[in-house]
Amino acid sequence: MDTTLTKATVRTRVDIPLRFADGFEAAAEVYTFEGLVDGREHLALVLGDPAPDAVPLVRMHSECLTGDVFGSARCDCGPQLREAVERIAERGGVLLYLRQEGRGIGLYNKLDAYALQDAGLDTYEANTALGLPEDGRDYTAAAQMLAALGVESFDLLTNNPDKVRQLRDLGLTVAETVGTGVFATDANVRYLKAKVERTGHDIALPALAA
Repeated sequence: MDTTLTKATVRTRVDIPLRFADGFEAAAEVYTFEGLVDGREHLALVLGDPAPDAVPLVRMHSECLTGDVFGSARCDCGPQLREAVERIAERGGVLLYLRQEGRGIGLYNKLDAYALQDAGLDTYEANTALGLPEDGRDYTAAAQMLAALGVESFDLLTNNPDKVRQLRDLGLTVAETVGTGVFATDANVRYLKAKVERTGHDIALPALAA
């Protein structure tokens, strides 16, 4: 572990039963923290019962109100969250639910960016047109959370190489990268294609992306 990483501590632990719209259920131990560098109210959901000495599976999921709660078809966030909970619960590990709406730009700015996307810009161009970063997320708080839980070596469930790069730079050991499913539809394929082309996401898009 990188000794320069500021220490965070567990604030609260509470059991929360999870239930998704399709009926899938999972039991989660939900943790809150003190001392996170960005001061945001991020959560860690510990899921499943890992075998002794097994490498846990970790997912960093950035909050998406429109996708996670309202089922928006403009992105793949809701399906990714549902998939992550099931896969981590089966194997044992941690889901970090990070309050980083709109890749860190906030909910209102994200909706402003949607309006620009409707006018023809892609998701990254829309952010920069608003004078905002393409992706403003910093995962230092996520590293603090994992360290507070004693998770220093793990497999990371992601298609995003920047998540792997940042966590390794912060001193954590990402043993393997595990790809998420591909949840492409006619409504979100342009968004997914931009992620592949602009930020190197490892997503095998179907033929409808052509």
